[in-house]
Amino acid sequence: MFNKIESFIQYLHEEKSATENTEVSYRRDLRKLNEYLKANQITEIAEVTEEDLKNYVREMEEEGKASSTISRNIASMKNFFHYAEKRGWVKDSPAERLKAPRIEKKMPEILTVKEMDRLLSQPGSRTLKEVRDKAMLELLYATGIRVSELIRLKVDDVNLEREYISCESRGKVRTVPFGTEAKKALQIYLQEVRGEMVIDASVPFLFTNCNGEQMSRQGFWKLVKYYAKKAGIEKEITPHTLRHSFAAHLLENGADLKDVQEMLGHADISTTQLYLNRKKSHIRNSYFAHPRH
Repeated sequence: MFNKIESFIQYLHEEKSATENTEVSYRRDLRKLNEYLKANQITEIAEVTEEDLKNYVREMEEEGKASSTISRNIASMKNFFHYAEKRGWVKDSPAERLKAPRIEKKMPEILTVKEMDRLLSQPGSRTLKEVRDKAMLELLYATGIRVSELIRLKVDDVNLEREYISCESRGKVRTVPFGTEAKKALQIYLQEVRGEMVIDASVPFLFTNCNGEQMSRQGFWKLVKYYAKKAGIEKEITPHTLRHSFAAHLLENGADLKDVQEMLGHADISTTQLYLNRKKSHIRNSYFAHPRH
């Protein structure tokens, strides 16, 4: 079944223009399924039954896998077997009636404004890397874009005069404004640093690594961890924490929910609503200080 999984991944890449992360996720999930099936003496795709897949899901539940992980695996199986059905490898998809567990949406980790200020103040101006890091962190917090979007930004996507970036994700382009601090950091980076870091003038990316090549997600994750530790922030944060904090801080200061949804690029406003729910919870917790609560 290994070759059929690879055929599916190639289909996602060539015909569905799937992102690299999506391809990696599907490949990982389906290879684990293949290992499970082989361990149960099932080697041909046509032999796989609905009961086999249900048993696999049950095993993941017994192992204590998170609901989100199980749901993602079920989605991978559904899409793979739907593809197999279209190719004639199976008569009917055995994954058709699988049901994903209900996922309880958890409140994401948020930095306070003071914590964010401490984080953003860590990169200095002594080295080219520090100036670049400052610009990246400031822009990420100022716009709330995803890390994948940040590292794909091109120089032409930035309008310094009007203070906005054009951000493309999933075939859609959205315009996101940024403020004074991000503008200052970007100006210094573009005028004094990028030309020194990017030797090849044909490289279009706004931010690169020290070799003048496109910055990786892992590279940016490491620098966020480094500056968070330097700032004395004990929360377990990731680059996505800056996106969460951007949204929460806007809503706490009275921003319109739909405007925040548009800036974040959320297809469903219920995703953005999570941050509003946090705001209401925050207000309720504060009210407990009232002597007659």
